[in-house]
Amino acid sequence: MPAVCNVCFRHCELSGTQLGFCRARKCLDRQVVSDAYGKVTALHLDPIEKKPLARFHPGGMVLSVGSYGCNLRCPFCQNHEIAQAGDDDLQSEFYSPDKLAALAEQLVPRGNLGIAFTYNEPLINYEFVRDTFKACKQKGLKTVLVSNGTAEPEVLQKVLPLTDAVNFDLKAFRKETYGDVLKGDLESVQYAIMLAADRCHLELTNLVVPGMNDDEEEFRDMVKWIASLQNGWGSRIPLHVTRFFPCWKYTDRPPTDVDLVYRFADLAREHLQYVYTGNC
Repeated sequence: MPAVCNVCFRHCELSGTQLGFCRARKCLDRQVVSDAYGKVTALHLDPIEKKPLARFHPGGMVLSVGSYGCNLRCPFCQNHEIAQAGDDDLQSEFYSPDKLAALAEQLVPRGNLGIAFTYNEPLINYEFVRDTFKACKQKGLKTVLVSNGTAEPEVLQKVLPLTDAVNFDLKAFRKETYGDVLKGDLESVQYAIMLAADRCHLELTNLVVPGMNDDEEEFRDMVKWIASLQNGWGSRIPLHVTRFFPCWKYTDRPPTDVDLVYRFADLAREHLQYVYTGNC
């Protein structure tokens, strides 16, 4: 009988040493485990605003950590070199959670707040995120998650209580777009947003991609949904409206018109208090 991965909506059935869709989880002794635990492919000290987080300790820095793999296939992936890669495609260095937390602590004099898991999808390797965040908490460091949000509730409930701030990518607001283009699930990220709104500092990002999610009605529906969360408290959730540039499989379309990004930001401000533009 195959082993079933319960980390995300895909529920991959794996046998032998087979890898899941995300390329970061595998079958081992008839159980699905992380193949990426402790494997770090990217490590940078970044401004917190690059996550992007605009209203969480602005001016601070954060040690940004990436591994490999993702459970979506966004054709415009800006980090496709690692997010769409597997272990055999990249060089990685092993870091234990304690070693990462110790490095983050050493960087505090340079303005470091803590650790952010980003660049690829962190929650497919949630065990490493969870353990590293626990190590950070012991040192009084901040914990940040940058994610597509399509993890199962059980995974979110293990990570979010240890998370100080999260930015979820709300990539579109049509089920068909999520399923057909991104190979994802809109309802999963909606649930993650609702759960995070009660547990930590939350910001959202919407990358406006020409021909994919640049419909004004869709954008309005998304903004109204955000504003409706928590009996209207959702109007205080910061939204980053960002500009697309041709990348990976989407090199056949132009960058998003700057005026459209600004127009969408103005539309968002009709319902949300904190709206930011990016890549303009």
